[in-house]
Amino acid sequence: MFYILRDIKALLKLDQINIDNIFFRLHYKTTMPILVIFCLLITKKQYFGDPIDCIVEHLPTDMIDKYCWIQSTYTVPELMGAKVGEVVPHPGVFPVPQDRMESVRHHKYYQWVVLFLFLQAGMFYMPRYIWKRWEAGRVERLVCELYRPIVSQEKKQQRIALAVEYFTRYFHLHNLYIYQFITCEILNLLNVVGQIYLTDRFLGYGFLEYGPRVLSHLQDENTPTHYLQDEIFPKVAKCVFHKFGPSGTIMRHDALCVLPLNILNEKIFAFVWYWLILVTVATVLGLMYRLATLMPEVRRLLLRGRSRLADGAKVDSISRKCYVGDWFMLYLLAKNMDAFAFKEFIDALTVKLVEKEHLL
Repeated sequence: MFYILRDIKALLKLDQINIDNIFFRLHYKTTMPILVIFCLLITKKQYFGDPIDCIVEHLPTDMIDKYCWIQSTYTVPELMGAKVGEVVPHPGVFPVPQDRMESVRHHKYYQWVVLFLFLQAGMFYMPRYIWKRWEAGRVERLVCELYRPIVSQEKKQQRIALAVEYFTRYFHLHNLYIYQFITCEILNLLNVVGQIYLTDRFLGYGFLEYGPRVLSHLQDENTPTHYLQDEIFPKVAKCVFHKFGPSGTIMRHDALCVLPLNILNEKIFAFVWYWLILVTVATVLGLMYRLATLMPEVRRLLLRGRSRLADGAKVDSISRKCYVGDWFMLYLLAKNMDAFAFKEFIDALTVKLVEKEHLL
């Protein structure tokens, strides 16, 4: 189990320079590693055994296992609530004549669960990848070593002078920068909502109400003979295999298949349901916060809160002159620079902006 976690250690490593916020990191620093962990767990046979084991007389078990894994299994939806042990051996498991096979529910998703979760993980990283490409390391190059509390005075002054020179030269030209970030925040919301819809399609339109129904089942003392997990993630299902007999006639063999991985799959997707709802709510709150930052007074208060050692009057003066893109750049610098270094940066920037105004 520990070497599984080692495989994703790089995904959990915290960046020294942050160019986003907690709402953004919830997608690529939390959700993506969770999905990758689920992928790795499902592929570990030593923990959960073979993905499928089928029973059929007079035929090689390995061959039937592979066939039923490829061709899918089925259950009978109308018999999900039948009396187990009297009418059916397991919920929804019953021999179906060849001419009534259209009434069964085929379960083909389990071959694709690993790939589906992996693609989901990639989609949760995509807005981060786009933002990094657009941002192009601008904040990192401006901050350099100034995130460290101890830097030689000469190097600190050089880095601060460089940041002040950049900010003064491109003052009022950073709006595209924040618009690109907002675009990626919107992509995060579209992605998580889209993932809920795609998962619902993937599981045969049984995912949207899956979480509440699972919770309701766990809280219900009068547990029914079947529940939603058996409908979407059957532990036992049927499979039909045809072969030629000795006389050349087609022989039909009914196999009873056990699907051990569905014990894990039902819990994974129950967790994913609640997690995606949580991420959706958090992402909406993040966009509401972003809308609030479009108000100058809110921006002033946020920047002043980040600049705890800098002179408040200087911070307010700069904030009032900034467009929203300039403020966003300043806020990222304040978040990544050491507090003392940012104080010196504000002092130098105030002088530089005053000189620029006089020149104009």
